[in-house]
Amino acid sequence: MEPQKTLTPAAWAELMLLALIWGGSFLANRLALNEVGVFTTVAIRVSVACVVLWAVVAARGLGLPRAPRIWMAFLVMGALNNAIPFTLITWGQLTIPSGLAAIFNASTAVMGVLVAALLFRDERLTGSRLAGVLLGLAGVIVVIGPEALTTLNLTSVSQLALLGAALSYALAAVWARKRLRGLPPQVAAAGMLTASSLIMLPLALWYDGLPVWHHSAQTWGALAYMALVSTAGAYLLYYRVLAVAGAGNLSLVTLLTAPFAILLGALVLDEVLPLRAWPGFALIATGLLVIDGRILPRRKIPRELSGPGR
Repeated sequence: MEPQKTLTPAAWAELMLLALIWGGSFLANRLALNEVGVFTTVAIRVSVACVVLWAVVAARGLGLPRAPRIWMAFLVMGALNNAIPFTLITWGQLTIPSGLAAIFNASTAVMGVLVAALLFRDERLTGSRLAGVLLGLAGVIVVIGPEALTTLNLTSVSQLALLGAALSYALAAVWARKRLRGLPPQVAAAGMLTASSLIMLPLALWYDGLPVWHHSAQTWGALAYMALVSTAGAYLLYYRVLAVAGAGNLSLVTLLTAPFAILLGALVLDEVLPLRAWPGFALIATGLLVIDGRILPRRKIPRELSGPGR
């Protein structure tokens, strides 16, 4: 296990910018839904971002993958990391506040630890990681609320959809580790978005019908923001922060995104979160900090005991 890198002031600034960008995506999602269908919103987001990232790949002179197995890997990655979670999040935001959606999204890291522990020998649950997972799961239960356990309504189903999105992201991380290693990150992101565009464009035409172009400036701005800033731009910034700050520090973005989303939802949409969301988010945040080793530092697992990945 590599030592966690130190966050410089510049890296902190970029990390906060990435959190702000992704926090804004929840607001933009909700604004777009006032005039655009769920599938069309996601299709525009991924297809426009796909064109931008392939332009970046071409400008940097990066090679185009040709092996069929790589493109099949892109297809699975596009479904798990874009098409499925984007659709679930966007649909869920029809009935729950954007800030609450971002809190559920913060559980992605908890899901990731659980999935990785099941599938990789070198990602087993230590005592501190298990404690972090249990805290995170307790936070999710608190955020959902007891009524969701006894009644099934649109709000509770939407919350489950957000958890499904977090699980999909976790599975995508596992798939990327197994199938997309060694590719330039810009090429991997562009290939993934190509696959998700091939999935979402037919779904949008089938479910939402032919696109309508007479939207308000606010709607077009929200769609442009999601495609150009929170998808294409955010992927490029994500890999930059990963290179300078390391994966451990970058995981903080899942915590920092939610406060930005909550603030923007309150300022622009006058959203008010249920009181249970606050202690729930505190538990999720504490769990993620424990998992990350910032609280109860985890014991380093010797490489010879952890074994190779499956």
